[in-house]
Amino acid sequence: MDTALLLWSRVISHTGLFKNIISDRDPKFTSALWTNLHRLFGTKLSFSTAYHPQTDGLAERMIQTLEDMIRRFCAYGLEFKDSDGFTHDWCTLIPALELEYKTSVHSSTGQSPAMLEKGWNPRLPADTLRKDLIDIHPTASSFKIMLDKVKHHAKKIMNDAFDYAKQKWDKSHKVPDFKVGDLVLVSTLNFNNIKGPKKLKDSYVGPFVIVALHGTNAVQVELSGELENKHPTFPVSLIKPY
Repeated sequence: MDTALLLWSRVISHTGLFKNIISDRDPKFTSALWTNLHRLFGTKLSFSTAYHPQTDGLAERMIQTLEDMIRRFCAYGLEFKDSDGFTHDWCTLIPALELEYKTSVHSSTGQSPAMLEKGWNPRLPADTLRKDLIDIHPTASSFKIMLDKVKHHAKKIMNDAFDYAKQKWDKSHKVPDFKVGDLVLVSTLNFNNIKGPKKLKDSYVGPFVIVALHGTNAVQVELSGELENKHPTFPVSLIKPY
């Protein structure tokens, strides 16, 4: 119930009721409560691939990129001193990173997150900033300088984080060429009930035949034996050719 109330207070109250939630297979989201709430409101709950916290390879990478952005922003040591002499650090300034992220066009969608969520881009301070003012209060001037500095820093941090994520993905990811009917071995990494000591059990079991492809990142196999009650869909990172 706590998760449902959190969703209500942080999401639904701000943006309205959603059509679909993409979630991992956490027991909180597979419970009878969640299933019946979705039935009640006519919404949909889509699960990511079992044993792998991502759907179509996007969600987990995006979370990692956002975490990298926040770490970079906080590590920079950006500060701002107000008119009372109080120094504000990243805790106060981090909304600038959120604003830059929400209003920047993303290559994967061709739109900004703000446009996709609300249907319009918010007006930014830089859009209406007057540059012809000469006589301005010192505190207002320092605030303007802070806005410029933190916006520039947030933009650089975001671009650096996206570039790093892309380089990391391009370097490590190779799309396997699997097809229906192929025999494959399945990793036992997430199987805790296979007989025998964990350290001595085989790293892979099988072979199993592929019966369906789910995009390029997951396959469905026909499990048998002690694994026949397991979820049959696996990310390609957990299988290999027989």
